[in-house]
Amino acid sequence: MGQSSGTVRRVAVLMGGFSAEREVSLSTGRGCADALRGEGYEVIEVDAGPDLAERLTELRPDAVFNALHGRWGEDGCVQGMLEWLKIPYTHSGVLASALAMDKQRSKAAYESAGLPVAPSLIRPKAEVMAGHVMQPPYVVKPNNEGSSVGIYLVHEDANGPPQLSEAMPANVLVEAYVPGRELTVTVLGNRALTVTDIITDGWYDYDAKYKPGGSRHVVPAEIPDEIFDLCLDYALHAHTALGCRGISRTDIRWDGSRGAKGLFLLETNTQPGMTPTSLTPEQAAAEGITFGQLCAMLVEDASCDR
Repeated sequence: MGQSSGTVRRVAVLMGGFSAEREVSLSTGRGCADALRGEGYEVIEVDAGPDLAERLTELRPDAVFNALHGRWGEDGCVQGMLEWLKIPYTHSGVLASALAMDKQRSKAAYESAGLPVAPSLIRPKAEVMAGHVMQPPYVVKPNNEGSSVGIYLVHEDANGPPQLSEAMPANVLVEAYVPGRELTVTVLGNRALTVTDIITDGWYDYDAKYKPGGSRHVVPAEIPDEIFDLCLDYALHAHTALGCRGISRTDIRWDGSRGAKGLFLLETNTQPGMTPTSLTPEQAAAEGITFGQLCAMLVEDASCDR
């Protein structure tokens, strides 16, 4: 992934869509569209609706910048459509997108690559609400939706199982809770950029959503060198194990009381948020890559057969 080749001039930025993360996607898309214009590209903003294939066939862009988040945009669906239309696109391809979106299957891929994960299982929502399916503390979250749908922490001293919202899917992921710090690493091309320590106000009540309000980012993370380097290594291996392309961001929990054995991979995001204040552009900036340069690098890397 290097300097502009000059072959891509007309870029369609896909945003919005139908998922629970529509608003985040619109914010990401507008930010990326503005940045690409600043880099000299002709940019068309496309809110992905039912007529998306027809719109793109009419527009005939040189490349598509995929700024969609969540289902349909991040799970291999739109990637398959772009392959069918033979339009080069950014980020990961069909298989890597689908694999990363399914947390349990991506964890199996991590394990096969020798990467550490927290114990977890998939259970029907009704069963999880009826009684503890795992010794508390544990976390309940959707297996293939973004965190906007809801994440529940069941404390060690919880009186009963979590009462999940109607928005939660029929089957959910139940994962052993790893205490400690929330770390994240962006991989760009074949390079892990840096580690961010996400410091939040903490978890709310077991039956409340975990909300990112009040979080701050420490970049680079102020953690021991050994842990820092392991995070970079784990994220790069996760990116490779899933077959990701272009860019990804892997979230890691670190239980500092266990040293290097306290690191656990949670998930890899193949469509990380790309507003100028998001985690991934923040990491790129820390490594001397401007937001405009970052977006341009992704566009110049666009292809089919990803």
